[in-house]
Amino acid sequence: MLVVGDLATDVVVLLDGDPAPGSDRPAVIRSRGGGAGANVAVHLAALGVPVTLAGCVGDDAAGAALTGELAAAGVTPAVRTVPGAATGTIVSLVEPGGQRSMLADRGANLALAASDVPRPARGGHLHVSGYTLFAPGPRAAALAALAAARAAGCTVSVDPASTGPLAAHGVERWLADTAAATLVLPNADEARLLTGCADPAAAARALAARHPVAVVTLGADGALWADAGRVVHRPAHPVAVVDTTGAGDAFTAGLLSAWLAAPDGDPAAALDAGLAQAATVVTHPGAR
Repeated sequence: MLVVGDLATDVVVLLDGDPAPGSDRPAVIRSRGGGAGANVAVHLAALGVPVTLAGCVGDDAAGAALTGELAAAGVTPAVRTVPGAATGTIVSLVEPGGQRSMLADRGANLALAASDVPRPARGGHLHVSGYTLFAPGPRAAALAALAAARAAGCTVSVDPASTGPLAAHGVERWLADTAAATLVLPNADEARLLTGCADPAAAARALAARHPVAVVTLGADGALWADAGRVVHRPAHPVAVVDTTGAGDAFTAGLLSAWLAAPDGDPAAALDAGLAQAATVVTHPGAR
């Protein structure tokens, strides 16, 4: 599998107590490897899927550490060091209960070029993080990867990434960019934005009219699978949630590993594999 997407340092801030504007608020702060593309790749490698990550880092200690961390996790890094650039950094502010807000400095990730992306293996799978479509440099790389995957007869999955940049990018533009995707992986809010449907099941069906498969994550309510003939729901695994950072990336890896192993298998099994992987990360700080 080839994954195209961001590689970054996550600074995870677990907030405690009531807001204190102009004063102090207790927090537990940890730095972890992150980036949507890298998270998916690391989880896939842990599940035994051979995977390459195409991305960029800065010429700094953080970039070297993150690249080494990928290799140690079993991911093949196709990672370019960008001279003079800083490695991407994401600050994830996590409220009690696990809900998070992110502050993103994408840094060297914005320098990703088409030449940085290996050609997908014929008959393999390409996964594209939606963040790569939202800025001119990485957008060209993502579009080139999508075109090369189509030419190589690959299956393709795309994660819309986040409602804010997705809305700014433009729904129709995003739908055109990803028209050839085999599988799309929005959360409920992204699915509503992409389709105009208030009900997640209706949104999943609308997306499945465009793509062979649409999978919509529902947070604590689990996930939906939609294809031409059915909508399948599976509940989330009950766990004590600490931090939802990276839960969607973990879900994506779990689902893709099961689906690629048995593309004609039971959708419920693929959903359960994704939900199980997500449950492994939400019980502690960080995306992995």
